[in-house]
Amino acid sequence: MALFELTLILLLTAVALTALSRRLEIPYPSLLALAGVAIAFVPGAPVIEIDPELALALFIAPVLLDAAYDTSLRDLKRYRLSLVLLALGAVVFTTLVVAFVGWKMAGLPIAAAVALGAIVAPPDAVAASAVLGQFKVPYRLTAILQGESLLNDATALLIYRLAVSAALGSILLSNAIPVVLLSTIGSLAAGYVLGRVSLLTLSRIDDAASSTVVQFAGTFGVWILADRLGLSAIITIVVYAITIARSAPRRMSARRRVSTYSVWESAVFVLNVLAFVLMGLQARSIVGRLSGDGQGGAFLFAATVLVVVILARLVWVASYVAIIRWFARFGAEDRRREAPTFRGAVLVGWCGMRGLVTLVVAIALPAGFPGRDPIVLAAFAVVLGTLVLQGMTLKPLLRILNFERDTSVDREVAQARVAVMQAALDVLSRKTSAAAAVVREQYEAQRQIAENPEDAQAATEYDRLRLYAINRQRDTLEELRSNGTIGDEAYHRLEEEIDWAELAASPAGRFQPLTTD
Repeated sequence: MALFELTLILLLTAVALTALSRRLEIPYPSLLALAGVAIAFVPGAPVIEIDPELALALFIAPVLLDAAYDTSLRDLKRYRLSLVLLALGAVVFTTLVVAFVGWKMAGLPIAAAVALGAIVAPPDAVAASAVLGQFKVPYRLTAILQGESLLNDATALLIYRLAVSAALGSILLSNAIPVVLLSTIGSLAAGYVLGRVSLLTLSRIDDAASSTVVQFAGTFGVWILADRLGLSAIITIVVYAITIARSAPRRMSARRRVSTYSVWESAVFVLNVLAFVLMGLQARSIVGRLSGDGQGGAFLFAATVLVVVILARLVWVASYVAIIRWFARFGAEDRRREAPTFRGAVLVGWCGMRGLVTLVVAIALPAGFPGRDPIVLAAFAVVLGTLVLQGMTLKPLLRILNFERDTSVDREVAQARVAVMQAALDVLSRKTSAAAAVVREQYEAQRQIAENPEDAQAATEYDRLRLYAINRQRDTLEELRSNGTIGDEAYHRLEEEIDWAELAASPAGRFQPLTTD
């Protein structure tokens, strides 16, 4: 019961911290990390141990699927060079540098040192996106950071799995290449096949709640199945999510989609909170076990790993940008114009905050793993240090870099919205009823707004009047229930109708009432 009560308190605290982070314009994971440290010093806080395999499936699978579902295949293809250099090159480079430090400074076995490097190598775009979404940075940089965050997890966790197996004696690093190839190919095939099967299943479910439960069960099931088959669960989940995302919108009703998005957003938030809490509780027990002469050395090692991780990414990004710009000098004008800039390199290099994946993978190390305590402590220091140091300085850094306003997405929205509004007008052109004339008027107003790329999603005057009327409808509905004219069953049915009408009249991403005086 004490654990349950503590969890409720922590979730409510996390909500308050999230509101504070929005006000301060800093990533909410930064405040969660600080809260996790504070928990470690609360007297009487329980010591919680979680099964390593359960930690990976419980925390990583749904978070990865949520990120992969929103991944743009077009952007992955368009920025493939930068993504390969970051998701593969930067991860391998950071892993090797940290592994060398772990081997030389902490005396870790080679395989254990490589495991540490893989744990702290992949940045998490959640923290960066929390800040970048508040500024109009070039879309190219945001797309690269989000794509990197998805792909680098697969690279790092594949290295991590191999290193852990080698450290425990179940595989030799010299035999890793065939294992990697088989795992990658099999995971790609399995993710696609399982995605198609999931689509067939979901298309036969009409109930929103049942559909959401099946999605969660399917996500965990895909992870467990891939793991049991010896495949890369990360790659399988990513391909599975992308496969679903390309076809699900046409097979899913609006009611199911809105409900599902809300549930997944809440679930990912709760998983982030619980992961930071578990890490804080584990850090306290680790510090206790390291008490004495070894404690100072462990903290020094953790601080060194933090510095190395930050510098390794900055060096790698600056180096590859310099090389690309050098080669672009000898190319065409378009190639020189599209070459990455050093301002962009500074931002990408500094957006190296570590988050949920690093936390959970560190927790997932087996109890008897060589050097587990200093490795987990170093991982916690990297997460805390990068989130606090880099996360809380992103806003002033963006002001210094002073990127030009990027309206590329707004232009795409305007272009596409004009096209879909015109499609609606074309199909209604053969209708001559009074109702059709009213509907055509609505679409004409929406198309006129869409033709303005400065605010392609602005509310039309028609929508403003609808929202104004909807507010009055809500007042009347409340009066009808309060005076006993209707019961709760009728009230909730009409409430749902009004909710959908308000959602339809509200600008995308800004579902809130607009008033007209």
